[in-house]
Amino acid sequence: GRDLTPYHMRVEERIFAEIVERLAAEADYAERRAAIRAFNRENAWFRRGLALTPVKFGIAFTATWYNQAGALLHIYRDGSVQLNHGGTEMGQGLHVKVAQVVAEELGLPMERIAVAATSTGRVPNTSATAASSGSDLNGMAALAAARTLKRRLIAHIADRWGVGEREVEWLPGRVRAGRRETTFEELVEDAYRARVSLSATGFYRTPKIHWDRSAGRGRPFLYFACGAAVSEVIVDLLTGEYRVERVDILHDVGDSLNPAIDLGQIEGGFVQGMGWLTTEELWWDAEGRLRTHAPSTYKIPACGDRPRVFNIRRLEGRPNREETIYRSKAVGEPPLMLAISVLHALSDAVASVADHRICPRLDPPATPERVLEAVDRLREAASRMAAE
Repeated sequence: GRDLTPYHMRVEERIFAEIVERLAAEADYAERRAAIRAFNRENAWFRRGLALTPVKFGIAFTATWYNQAGALLHIYRDGSVQLNHGGTEMGQGLHVKVAQVVAEELGLPMERIAVAATSTGRVPNTSATAASSGSDLNGMAALAAARTLKRRLIAHIADRWGVGEREVEWLPGRVRAGRRETTFEELVEDAYRARVSLSATGFYRTPKIHWDRSAGRGRPFLYFACGAAVSEVIVDLLTGEYRVERVDILHDVGDSLNPAIDLGQIEGGFVQGMGWLTTEELWWDAEGRLRTHAPSTYKIPACGDRPRVFNIRRLEGRPNREETIYRSKAVGEPPLMLAISVLHALSDAVASVADHRICPRLDPPATPERVLEAVDRLREAASRMAAE
């Protein structure tokens, strides 16, 4: 059926059509398509292009054994918490997200959670922080450690007060049973004096996944992160230069752990992908030396290259159907692929030169030089067709 991938994993979540339809409506795709056709008919030297492209991105390492993570938590006598996990922070907000998980589970403010530098001396055998799995794996491991400590402290205070564990309410910054109440700091100090361990490890392994590389079959991913983008460009037919005028994105992040971080990741991933498909070109000389090896020759996007209008929305109210960390979804790599819409918008603009009768075959990276070559190629082909 249409819900079966080429590698025989069944797609169980049915939100792809909803994302595309909602984005097309919110971005006024049909109206803008008509306006662009009119613009292109009336302009000899500038052409606009528009494209909507979806993304379905599988989340997990296809090398199944990497889908595991550990964490180590220490609670100190003053009520502060040290968090150790196996993920590497490289500016993507991983430490913040994992700290949020611990703070949420223990009912503490974020300032009480200190994230230690990642070290295999504390959390051994770490998997790479890759495959967009950093929050999924390390967040779940940290959650497991926090829940172990929470159960331990609840058992202690229930015994101290002579009540059942089910009677203990874990509240922000305090615990309560009936009319008795104590602060988290007092509980921790009391547990320490009672010689209760205030350290715990956590471990997580991604469930359900399996992959037979030789057969090319299995379930390599736990779930899919989905999204779609509409991009509009304008191209100068004399020079091949272009500008990204507007981008609209609707992306599924499940129940977001941190909306601000996720929006930043979507925006940054898209711009990075835009550079990958348009300006970042690798050139080797005849002796095999890489010539585009510096910012002066390898052109990554700058601030002025970002879309002039950049609308990003999260698909809200759709928690992950799989039991991920608080039902969130990964948001590292998937937005990179949304930039394919820019390449196709450029192709659409170039195709208008021949009234969309000839495929431009605009290969990435779509540098101004390649765009101009495609324009000239289509003009010549259109002239030949007219002569025939």
